[in-house]
Amino acid sequence: MEINGKRSAGILLHITSLPSEYGIGDLGPEAYAVADKLAKAGATLWQVLPLGPTGYGNSPYAQRSAFAGNELLLSPELLYRDGYLSKEDLLHPDFPSSYVDFQAVEKWKMPRLKKAAKAALQGDEKNKIKAFRKKESFWIEDYALFMVLYEKYNDARWHTVWDEDEGKRNKLTLSQLRRKLKDEIDIYIALQYLFSKEMTALLEHVHSKGLKLIGDIPIFAGADSADTWSHLELFKTDSKGHYSAVSGVPPDNFSATGQLWGNPVYDWKKHEEDDFAWWKARIRRCLEMTDIVRIDHFRGFDAYYEIKASAKTAEKGVWKKSPGKAFFASLEKEMGKIPIIAEDLGWMTPSVAKLRERFGFPGMKIAQFGFSWKDDGTLNTYDDFLMHNYARDFVAYTGTHDNNTIKGWYSELNDSEKHHVREYLASPDDEIVWSMIRSLMMSNADTVIIPMQDILELGSEARMNYPSTCNDKNWTWRMERNSFDSYRISRYSFLARISGRNGLTAEEDRARRKSK
Repeated sequence: MEINGKRSAGILLHITSLPSEYGIGDLGPEAYAVADKLAKAGATLWQVLPLGPTGYGNSPYAQRSAFAGNELLLSPELLYRDGYLSKEDLLHPDFPSSYVDFQAVEKWKMPRLKKAAKAALQGDEKNKIKAFRKKESFWIEDYALFMVLYEKYNDARWHTVWDEDEGKRNKLTLSQLRRKLKDEIDIYIALQYLFSKEMTALLEHVHSKGLKLIGDIPIFAGADSADTWSHLELFKTDSKGHYSAVSGVPPDNFSATGQLWGNPVYDWKKHEEDDFAWWKARIRRCLEMTDIVRIDHFRGFDAYYEIKASAKTAEKGVWKKSPGKAFFASLEKEMGKIPIIAEDLGWMTPSVAKLRERFGFPGMKIAQFGFSWKDDGTLNTYDDFLMHNYARDFVAYTGTHDNNTIKGWYSELNDSEKHHVREYLASPDDEIVWSMIRSLMMSNADTVIIPMQDILELGSEARMNYPSTCNDKNWTWRMERNSFDSYRISRYSFLARISGRNGLTAEEDRARRKSK
């Protein structure tokens, strides 16, 4: 399935990683500038990580809401342009340029964002905010109240620390809270309106440059999220309303005890009873902000690994079937064909591939994974992830947010492995990164996505995430302003053109080059 209608190429770059003098990438001028440069480079796709507000650890895959936008991505410059902030409000500390200090950013930025939201509530857009609030009523009222209470409890978990009547959503208590906390709730409603406004404007600009935006949906909801708090009936719980089961993956060669993710698992019978209304709303919301949806851990729609909530490791979990076939059939009947990328990495069963293929969702390939070694130390040329073996119905990456950069990955190989990589790519050491990108571009995969870190030829210091860890390095990488320069744009453009991935017909490409 050609998710962009033809052979195409793009980049992976999260919004937080954009340059900005305000400590974190945002939806302002630098995002527009990147879109302009991508168009010049012949890219037609821009992939971002999940856009929701993050909690402890700052992971986009551990969101406080499956529907809301991350308020920290709002642009101070755009809020100033719209008259919601003053010039003095833009004065800021010297934030680091190469990484995000989330704690410092939140401390400086949130008071200004709330000031802007308050001004918007009193300004010309107040009726638009009311209309937005009504349109997004499925989730936004609960989210706004959740965030106000979250602040009240200093980010403590709702299911362990909050007062029982608040945590268990006593109707009378919630009604009283909505009246008592009206002003604070209104501010979070306005912040979400402003996020939607800025996101919509950026998406329109992206489209004007011939680009499409790829969004991302983590399959599980956060244990400490507005979603679990407001829709606890959709998750497996015991008689006291506590999570009875959580998600993870079983032991393998990389982990003797498996991975205990801790996300509550869905009560799929409840989802089936209302024809998957919550999940459909989630997909619909993502498509309001992006054009294409990548579903993380897609295999969870075929079967998921369930572990008792009391377990200390993932060793004694069990596989449970999911109603993926029924869900996607219902989704397609209601919304038509939806461009979905299925993240199908790791251990997969034939039934996962069958589900993906039934609905025409492309899977994923990671070039780094293709370099596996036989017992004699030589390259296994039959590896499914090696680039000459790709089928068309895949989205191919040099790596994802969970991988090292190509430069970092190559530096960790031994001499023999490096020799075989150079031999396969027909490349000297100092050209390994671009040779890998070239080989990927030339593959049969309909779509190719390159992380910005690889285009910039950065090492392990630019890695976005180390899976199964929580530290102050994960999710913090930022690109330096002007690093995506004319040299790199030219190299990418050349490869996109000669591999037939620049979104142009041969005639259009000749005309464009002739006009330069």
